[in-house]
Amino acid sequence: MDVMPVTALRIDAVVFDMDGLLLDTESLAMRGLAQAATEMGLDAPEEFCHAMIGVPTDHCRILVAERFGPDFPADDFLAAASQQMGALIDAGSLQLKPGVPELLDHLDGVGMARAVATSSSRAKAHHHLRRTGILGRFDAVVTRDDVARGKPHPDLFLRAAQVLGRRPERCLALEDSYNGVRAAHAAGMQVIMVPDLLPPTTEVRETCLLIATDLHAVQPLISRPA
Repeated sequence: MDVMPVTALRIDAVVFDMDGLLLDTESLAMRGLAQAATEMGLDAPEEFCHAMIGVPTDHCRILVAERFGPDFPADDFLAAASQQMGALIDAGSLQLKPGVPELLDHLDGVGMARAVATSSSRAKAHHHLRRTGILGRFDAVVTRDDVARGKPHPDLFLRAAQVLGRRPERCLALEDSYNGVRAAHAAGMQVIMVPDLLPPTTEVRETCLLIATDLHAVQPLISRPA
């Protein structure tokens, strides 16, 4: 993966996506969708499942209805997929993405404010962050329950900046999804993509400061707030 050269950033806060960026949940979500589809006798190819990455549940319902028809029980399907994913998490499959502890330690060292801005619900976000031991390492956790619109709208990132008391343009957003990059950019934040399951596109390359291999590559770019 190519990494564009970027000098130290002038920022006052970092806003993290959660799924696929902090936590290795996207692969578990894809497995949950595939297992739910198999149990219901459905054809759910990889591109269909990938289309739900970085998308809030309300829009996932639309994607399911578009594929399987307006009368299809979308909520039942998504609930079954969530249950399958939950079983994987309860079995100990949920892991932090590479570089998470080290980057959080670095932010502690330089005194940098940080928040999570996730399309997940508050209950799910707190459960997953707590289970991986990092819930208490953020100044704020902003979820889909806290805003009127999810990604790709900027609401989550704007709310995170507001809660942190920082201007959006002085915040760095870290994202792994296309909708997340779009949302952070629309909020006026500086954006770095750390791809998980989705490869960077031309749109993403033109929008982001950097396409990073992992969070280890982000750490040297962050110094003490000015």
